[in-house]
Amino acid sequence: MSNVRHVLGISGGKDSAALAIYLHEKYPQIDFEYYFCDTGKELDETYQLIEKLESYLGKSILKLENEELHGLNEDPFDYYYKIFRGYLPSSQARWCTAMMKLKPFENFVQNDPTLSYVGIRGDEDREGYISRQENIQSIFPFRKNIWSVDVLNLIFNPSNIDHILDCYNEYLSGDKLDYVHHVFSKPIPFDRNRRAEKNALIKESTESLLNLGVPEFNHVVFKFLKSTNYSVALLDDFPLLDNEDVLIRDDIFKILEERPVGVPKYYEKIPFEVDGQKGEYARSRSGCYFCFFQQKIEWVWLYEQHPNLFRKAMHYENVDEHFTWTSDESLEELIQPERIRQIKLDHIHRSNREKSNNSPFLIDILEGTERDGCNTCFL
Repeated sequence: MSNVRHVLGISGGKDSAALAIYLHEKYPQIDFEYYFCDTGKELDETYQLIEKLESYLGKSILKLENEELHGLNEDPFDYYYKIFRGYLPSSQARWCTAMMKLKPFENFVQNDPTLSYVGIRGDEDREGYISRQENIQSIFPFRKNIWSVDVLNLIFNPSNIDHILDCYNEYLSGDKLDYVHHVFSKPIPFDRNRRAEKNALIKESTESLLNLGVPEFNHVVFKFLKSTNYSVALLDDFPLLDNEDVLIRDDIFKILEERPVGVPKYYEKIPFEVDGQKGEYARSRSGCYFCFFQQKIEWVWLYEQHPNLFRKAMHYENVDEHFTWTSDESLEELIQPERIRQIKLDHIHRSNREKSNNSPFLIDILEGTERDGCNTCFL
């Protein structure tokens, strides 16, 4: 299938693991390359998952690191922690993602035309990482819409609509083609000051076209992209064009549970009791054990289930300089008995409110802020 590379990053989380299995089984004709960006601060369960995946896929998962770390006997995080003079990463300064995830990935790909497969699910309303390098194109196999937002911006750009309609002429006719013309007749502002309005209208129009026919939409986009520099344009064909699967969270767990890989252990619910009230906690995401995107209940989980790792996380904090993992308290303050009690009670009350969604998975509750996290780390 030409010289285009097909790469898939394994984070240690459920979605990327399930995506690797799904694509391996459904598209054996594609030569996927698997990689893992090791920070040196992952949970043991993450490394165990990667070993199981390698066995099941029959292929090695390449562990990436930046060139300056070659030959150094030091964890990547500790190396960059010193480079950044003790400043902890945060949602405002994600140097951990930039230096330990994105940089080694882009060095790994170099200038090769590349399709990067991302495990954002069909029940998630968020966009994935779009590379700054033009040769890297993101694909989202679990969603009804497999294309990234930059592709959609091209599709609905007024200057390209005539070309798109010409492409549609090859796949549709009659009332369906009239409906396509109707969709594209709606004006979409490409003014920078109306970006939110533009994105909403593009999302609505995309859904309308997908409802008319997913394969037809994909083939039209594929044909249009042949006139661009996108990596997919170098392919003679692309098997995912005819895929109409939409996978949600339940599907992800089913894929993992029905294979020897299994679900990462840190997703397992652990019961606790406080003031006579019963609750459960678990970890909602992969990534470093001290990730600043964790909720308070997940820090409590780490403290009680992996006390040695919690102590290591405390070691990085500098309270005098206000370098703490959470913005409003240090880990020392968080583990005071009364504070743990309150965090657990808050979690129980929030969990009870969320039970109306009828999900069997605790992470439906814990993932409430997941969309604010980094897709590169947590999928």
